[in-house]
Amino acid sequence: MRWPAPLAISAAVAVALATCVKPHAPAPVRAGREPDIRVGLVLTGSRATVSGEGETAGVVGGNVSFRLTPGQQVTLRPEGMAVVVEEGQGPVRFENLTFVSLTPDRFVTVNGKAYRGIVEAYQRNGGLYLVNRLPVDAYLQGVVSAEMGRRAPNEAAALAAQAIVSRTYALSNRGRFGTLGYDVGGGISDQAYGGVGSETPQGNEAVRRTRGALLTYRGQPIKVFFHSTCGFATAAPEEAFRTVGSEPYLRSVSDRRERGGYYCDISPRFRWQVEWDAATLTGILRRAAPAQLGIDSAQIDQIRDIRVARTGPSGRVTEVRVSVGGGEIPVYGPDLRVVFRTPAGDPLGSTAFQLRTGSSAAGSLTITAAGAGWGHGVGMCQWGAVGRAREGQSAEAIVTTYFPGAVLERWY
Repeated sequence: MRWPAPLAISAAVAVALATCVKPHAPAPVRAGREPDIRVGLVLTGSRATVSGEGETAGVVGGNVSFRLTPGQQVTLRPEGMAVVVEEGQGPVRFENLTFVSLTPDRFVTVNGKAYRGIVEAYQRNGGLYLVNRLPVDAYLQGVVSAEMGRRAPNEAAALAAQAIVSRTYALSNRGRFGTLGYDVGGGISDQAYGGVGSETPQGNEAVRRTRGALLTYRGQPIKVFFHSTCGFATAAPEEAFRTVGSEPYLRSVSDRRERGGYYCDISPRFRWQVEWDAATLTGILRRAAPAQLGIDSAQIDQIRDIRVARTGPSGRVTEVRVSVGGGEIPVYGPDLRVVFRTPAGDPLGSTAFQLRTGSSAAGSLTITAAGAGWGHGVGMCQWGAVGRAREGQSAEAIVTTYFPGAVLERWY
């Protein structure tokens, strides 16, 4: 590690450094100005590595404390923000650090992945946090293709639709985890975000073409959701979530084409099937019972029957009843995919399924779930968006179909 004399830096970098003293609450979004977004890359971690593709500054309180040469790596740990440059050297401790690339078109890397913008590192409640702060559209460049993959030229409208929906998600969630210093996570629980390595020319063009465009209702960014494949129709939020209330723009939307079939029938997960024997499903339910169902696993002694008890507005299953020796156990919509895991241990593809029971050659009970679609089903169907783009629908038509009543506006 080199501890430099005062470093001459560009005006643009100086402005960035001046705001890097500590994690801060975001300013309200206003039309005409692109805001920043803070993306949690490492949350409550115990160790992380940071380096730079070019020369990188470690900043404390707006001042450059050290510089890293291209490729030089530091190891961060939460104990007083200990920085270890090389194995065998004693750590230097900081309360917080900000990493800024000083080389144009070169990026800070975290655990081997490159990210635009700056990276803020700090400790909270004994855990290490690394947060990527950057303009919203720069963030979207690492989201759109991570979510949608590479697409053909006639599918560009689907990428643009994803950019609009992802921008809406980002802006509607700014400040959600403000007390912890970030807005959204970098994993699929929010949006898939792979940084620079996930960017593609097609995805970046979709972000550029839709710059500042988002969906609003009564002047505010809407709550948006998206998923892989709806199977036939999108879900109402109450079919999938406990904590998401009904909204005029969040309701079941048919994905049927006028000429027959469904827009998302091009998905490799359009239809699926899972089979269990009674002993396998009993074991799966016993493992899930305490955490997901709040009951003692001993209550699930032997599965005698299983049936769909209720469905929701889209036709998805909202309640299953499992008959065991002591009676019936209800399993409700938000728990279904986690409780009824596949024999391989994966969550069920969706809650759009039909159940069939039968008997094996040995006479034991067998259960088959024949399903449609993939994911929670609420909001935009990503494969449906691709199918609609292939049919010539615009990005605006796609997003306003999946979020009926929402308005497409350009905020910056």
